Amino acid sequence: MKIESLPVPDHLVQYYRERGITDLYPPQEECIEAGLFSDANLLIAIPTASGKTLVAEMAMHHHIEEKGRCLYIVPLKALASEKYDEFSGKQASVGIATGDYDRRDEYLGQNAIIIATSEKVDSLLRNATHWLREISLLVVDEVHLIDSEDRGATLEMVITKLRTLNPGMQIIALSATIGNPEALAGWLDAALITSEWRPVDLREGVCYRGTVHFADGEKEIATPSKQEDINLFLDTIAEGGQCLVFVGSRKNAEGFAKRAASACKLDDPRLAELGRELEAAAETDMGKVLAACAANGAAFHHAGLSKKQRHIVERGFRENLIKVISSTPTLAAGLNLPARRVVVRDYLRFQAGEGMRPIPVREYRQMAGRAGRPHLDPYGEAILIAKERGAVEDLFAAYIEAPAEDIHSKCASESALTTHILSLVATGFVSSSEDLIGFLEKTFYVYQKKNSRYLSRIVDSVLEFLNSAEMITDVGGLLHATSYGTLVSRLYINPRGAEMISAALRSHEHWSEIGLLQLLCSTPDMYTLYVRKQDLPVLEQFVYAHEDDLWMEFSWDDGEGFFRSLKTAMLIADWMDEVGEAVICERYNVGPGDIYNAVEGIGWLIHASARIARMETPDCAGPIRETELRVKHGIKRELLPLISLRGIGRVRARRLFNNNITSPEALRTAGIERVSIILGQKIAESIFAQLDRPDGGGEDDGYETTGQKTLSFF
Repeated sequence: MKIESLPVPDHLVQYYRERGITDLYPPQEECIEAGLFSDANLLIAIPTASGKTLVAEMAMHHHIEEKGRCLYIVPLKALASEKYDEFSGKQASVGIATGDYDRRDEYLGQNAIIIATSEKVDSLLRNATHWLREISLLVVDEVHLIDSEDRGATLEMVITKLRTLNPGMQIIALSATIGNPEALAGWLDAALITSEWRPVDLREGVCYRGTVHFADGEKEIATPSKQEDINLFLDTIAEGGQCLVFVGSRKNAEGFAKRAASACKLDDPRLAELGRELEAAAETDMGKVLAACAANGAAFHHAGLSKKQRHIVERGFRENLIKVISSTPTLAAGLNLPARRVVVRDYLRFQAGEGMRPIPVREYRQMAGRAGRPHLDPYGEAILIAKERGAVEDLFAAYIEAPAEDIHSKCASESALTTHILSLVATGFVSSSEDLIGFLEKTFYVYQKKNSRYLSRIVDSVLEFLNSAEMITDVGGLLHATSYGTLVSRLYINPRGAEMISAALRSHEHWSEIGLLQLLCSTPDMYTLYVRKQDLPVLEQFVYAHEDDLWMEFSWDDGEGFFRSLKTAMLIADWMDEVGEAVICERYNVGPGDIYNAVEGIGWLIHASARIARMETPDCAGPIRETELRVKHGIKRELLPLISLRGIGRVRARRLFNNNITSPEALRTAGIERVSIILGQKIAESIFAQLDRPDGGGEDDGYETTGQKTLSFF
């Protein structure tokens, strides 16, 4: 089937033609025949690289031609950015919804395509964003994540809410790995498109002592190294391909990259330049190791890297400079980095309380699906590594020949329902207990279970908590959100965490910054650091030294949780005290990406705390706001006056302060010539341009606004 014969704009056809795309793949043809351009709902469960995104893009442009608006939901912010780049430049306005969770982002409504994570869409729904009622096409990428323990309930609720808001909306759900696609397709009222067809043949096998065992034969590889993973990598580049190696931990990813860099030692001036670029971005020993590895054609990739480091590595791989990336499984979760060969080295993963457990088949399929670059590779290979001869058959049975696991709803947990029921009441989706049960009966959970009796018991418990917390009122079954409950919902924080914050602010007369940080790190919304045995003496010593300042007491029932939250709070405190990134990474055994994630997570919780304090304990709002600014910029209190100017961050503010320039007034007194010597001519000109403006050029603090305030302000 020719693309030019389809009801899509001519400019899109021309765009595809220039890239050599003129004919549809067989699964794509099935989508057309199933009603893609007739507003039919589709669940497209086909292998990676089989053209799912192109199908969705054609459908979006068809809707745009009909004056519709499209929402594209992705699981990761990084994937949102990737899709934004992919969809832009094709005569359709594209917006990306990121940023604060209590903003409506109404400006995005001017775009024909909006890309966002499910959590961001959920927050927009809670803040009554108007353009969500105008969505004519919903695309859900990686829809199998409805089975995710920590994110599945949100995705399920978002889909259910959007279907309620927009009854005629078309849904296109995309996934490569579903064991029971019929169940999900039934819930979505969708035609099911499944296929094993791939544009590049995938060969799956198990390697043991230099022999790769495939279902249809064996392949011998050279064994210059004692290590199987290195031999597989060297064999790949000898054939002109690239390789992805999936391992179970960051330490293993870094270890493999060092061994691979030592084994291949590619001599390419472009690699040397890439290494210098990573060296410039390195602030830790880990970053320097990454730069050295990349200069030899190998790299590692995990959440401990900074965004800039990950971007450079991904770009180097796409440009075929870096020949191998070793990664934790996060790389398989959506980012478009295919390779000739994928090596799944570590198929066991540590789980607390259970020890080493096999990874799910679905996860293996996600990794294996990265094998084979369309139009570049004649084939793709996904290879597991066996530790002993008998494991070859076992791995075939456990992964290669095994079906993907079924997916199941995760919205029946009390923790998830507490958050989402408050949201439903606060946004007016439901106004009574009967409405609430009626809404929940539209979920995937009830579709699978065929009844809502168990859900009803959880709902009763949740309503009792929300009523006792004074977040809702329940009068004869009529449900209304209080101003406090509405605020908590719009702030997009867990109601039980909000109650912890509210109670602590009311009960602690003595202000304590570390107490606030420890409290917030103890809430359900905060990801906390792993505590090693060698961390305990330092943590215990900190408790003894700051016992009067800590707001959360030690509990034998959750000793590990206490120390995890304390360790995370200590890291944030060091960041605020301008401790260097390299020192923090070494002190807490983390990477730069972990620091960024912790700062981002706690920053939002501090912002939420300030909003709650303004409502309930106004005396605390000022100190919390000050803490929010210090966390945002990573500065001591003395630098607060300087960072009110755009272009001055923690480094430049400290440089000015050390030169006795401690405020905007001191900047004016010092003059542009002296400031230029300290910060550079262009930065100085920008700063003084701000100082000359009537408003002083300071940053918007998020509290005072001109014009009419939106409801989300309060």
